Amino acid sequence: MTESAAAQTGRSDVLTSFDPRTGEQLAQYPVDGQAEVTRAIRTARATQNWWGELRFTERRRLLLDWRGQIARNTGELVDVLRAETGKPEADAAMEVMLAVENLDWAARNAERALGRRRLATGWFTRNQHATVGYLPLGVIGVLGAWNNPVFTPMGSIAYAMAAGNAVVFKPHEITTGVGEWLARSWAAVAPDQPVLQAVTGDARTATALCRAKVDKIAYAGPEAGGREVIALCAQTLTPVVVEHTGKGSMIVHVDAVLDAAAEAAIFGAMANAGQNASGIQRCYVADSVFDDFLARVADRAARLRPGADNRAAYGPMINAAQIDVVRRQVRDAIARGGHAVLGGLDSFRDPYVEPIVLAEVPEESIAITGEGIGPVLVVNRVADLADAVTRVNAAGNGIAVTVFTRDIPSAEFIAEQLRVGVVTVNSSTAFTGIPALPFGGVGEYGQGHSHGEQGLHEFSRTMSIARRRYRAPVRLSTFDRHPRHVRTAKAIFRLRHGR
Repeated sequence: MTESAAAQTGRSDVLTSFDPRTGEQLAQYPVDGQAEVTRAIRTARATQNWWGELRFTERRRLLLDWRGQIARNTGELVDVLRAETGKPEADAAMEVMLAVENLDWAARNAERALGRRRLATGWFTRNQHATVGYLPLGVIGVLGAWNNPVFTPMGSIAYAMAAGNAVVFKPHEITTGVGEWLARSWAAVAPDQPVLQAVTGDARTATALCRAKVDKIAYAGPEAGGREVIALCAQTLTPVVVEHTGKGSMIVHVDAVLDAAAEAAIFGAMANAGQNASGIQRCYVADSVFDDFLARVADRAARLRPGADNRAAYGPMINAAQIDVVRRQVRDAIARGGHAVLGGLDSFRDPYVEPIVLAEVPEESIAITGEGIGPVLVVNRVADLADAVTRVNAAGNGIAVTVFTRDIPSAEFIAEQLRVGVVTVNSSTAFTGIPALPFGGVGEYGQGHSHGEQGLHEFSRTMSIARRRYRAPVRLSTFDRHPRHVRTAKAIFRLRHGR
C-alpha cells in the first residue's frame, strides 16, 4: 500500500511507499504540485521540438536503445516492481517483457503507420497529388495504473514517444518507484533530452497534470477516476484516452473443450490476484455443460495458493482499499442468492485473498455490474449463445470477451454481436502479448485505443496535403469555367454513376 506520509509525520509534501506483503516502508517521494508539473511540461515542450523534428529512423534508433537499456536491466526493474506490488517474480518478469515488446513494436512500426503516403484522387481531380501523414500532438500526460504499473502505462508512453511526442508520466502513488525507474532508464539513453519525465505525488499531482493544458491525457484505472479525469480535462478541452479496470467475460458453448476453457477461465480470473483489466470476471456457460465446467473450474482454483514467495500462484492485493471492494461484491453475490462453490467471505486473509468461485449469481449483483478487481470468478448458466451475448452486453463493463467453441464461424459471428473492444476465441488473456492488436472499449468502458496502429494514431494529428500537378483539362474550380467544361463534367458523371 501507499499513503501520504502526512498521516505519520504531519508533512503533506511527502509520499511514502510500502511493500504490500509486509507493510515495510520502501521509499519516500515528493508530492509535486502545480509549480513542479508546470516546469516539467515546459521542459517537455522544449524537448519535444527536438524530438518531433527527428526522422522516424532517428527516433526508432533511440527508442530501440531504450528498449535495450530496459532489457539489460530487467532484473532491477523486476525487483522494484515486486517490492511495490508483491507479484511473484515470474509475473513481474512477464509484465516487463510484454511492456518491452510493445516498445519494440511501436518503435519499429511508427514510420509505416504514420509516415506520409500518397492517396488516390477522384476523376475530376486527377491533376492533384494528395498525401496524408501524421504529426505529433506535442506533450502527452500519462496517468499510471497500480495493477500493472509497467505494462499498462507503456501502452501509452511507448506509442506516444514513437509518434514524436514528449511524455510527462505521473505513476500511481502506490507504484511511484516503477515510474521513477522508467524515467531514469530513458535518461541513461538520452541524458540531455528528457523526452520522458516522471512527476510524483498523489491525486493533487494528477489533477495538476490534467489542468496543465497538455495535448492529451492517457488514463488507466477505475471508472470513477476516469470520470474525474474526463471532467477535469473538459475544463481545458484536453482530449483523453481512458481505459477502465473492469474485467471481461467468457462464453462457453456446448461444444467447447472444457479442460481448456476451465484453464483459461481460472488464469484469466486469478492471475495477478485477479487484478488484470484484461482478465475474466464472469463465465456464461451453456446449460448442458454447466455442471461439468463448474466442477473443473473449482478443482483448478482449489490448487492455487496466494503468498509472498515465488512458489505462490499469485501475490497480495496491491491496493489495500480494493480488498473491501471485493469483499462487498462477494457478500452481495451471496446475499442475492448466488452460492460459493469455492471460498467465500472466509477467503480474505489481508493482504491476500484466496480463490473464490461463485455460481448462479443474479445479474444485478455488484459482483457482476461492478469492476471486478480480485481473484473472484462468477460462473452463470445460460440457455444458448444468444442469451450469453445479451448478458455480456447488458453488463457492459469489459474490454474483452473470450468465446470457447469448436465452431469458429459461429464464434466470429458472435464476436460481431458483442459490444466490447476485443474478442478472443479459445484463449483468454494471450491477446495482450500481441502489440499490433489494438485495445479499446466501447460505451462506459473507455475512450480511444492503445497498442497497434490505432495506438500510434491516438497520439498523432492528421496532416493532409494536396498540390496541383498540372492544369486540369476540365476546369471546374474557377469562376471562369467554360460552359463546355460543365457539359463535359455532367456527361462523365452520368456515365460513371448513372447506370
